[in-house]
Amino acid sequence: MTSPAAEVLRLLNVRGETLAVAESLTGGLVAAEITAVAGASQAFRGSVTAYATDLKRDVLGVDGTLLAERGAVDPQVAAQMAAGVRKALGANWGLATTGVAGPDPQDGCPVGTVFLAVDGPLESVSAELGGGKVAALRLNGSRAEIRMESVRSVLALLLEELAGEQTGNERAQDTEQNGGT
Repeated sequence: MTSPAAEVLRLLNVRGETLAVAESLTGGLVAAEITAVAGASQAFRGSVTAYATDLKRDVLGVDGTLLAERGAVDPQVAAQMAAGVRKALGANWGLATTGVAGPDPQDGCPVGTVFLAVDGPLESVSAELGGGKVAALRLNGSRAEIRMESVRSVLALLLEELAGEQTGNERAQDTEQNGGT
C-alpha cells in the first residue's frame, strides 16, 4: 500500500508541481515523512520549521498584528504560513501545521487544538481563503500522538485537493502505465 506522502509526491510529479512545508507543532515531521520517500526531491522544495512566533512573522510573512491579537494557534495563522512558505520557497503548493501538542495549553487553546492549511494554485484549491484551505482539528492523545496525527491529517488534506483536481494528463499517464488500455 502506498503511503500518503508517496501518493502526494506521485500526484505532484504527474502534474509537474512542487511542494513546500511550514511547520510549527510538528517540528519537521511532515518534511521527514515526505523525504522518507525515494525521489522526493523531484517535487519537494523544502521546509521551514518556524517554532518561534517571530519566525512565523519574519520568515513566513504571517501578519504581526494577527499573531499579537490571536497568538500562533489560529486558522488564519495556518493559512498565512502555508501561503508564506509557498512564496518563500517558490513552490506550487504550501502546507502548514500549527497547534498545541502539549503538555500545556498555549495562547488560550487547549492541548490537541490543531490548524492545518494547504495553499495552492487559485484554480486548484476549493477554498474560501483565496488560494488556501484550512482544517481545524481537536485531537486527543499524547504529545507524540497529536503530532503524528497532525502529519497524517495535513498530508490527507493535500491529497484531497490533488486527487480532486486530477488532470487529463494524469489519466493519460495512468493509461500509458497500464499498457495503453
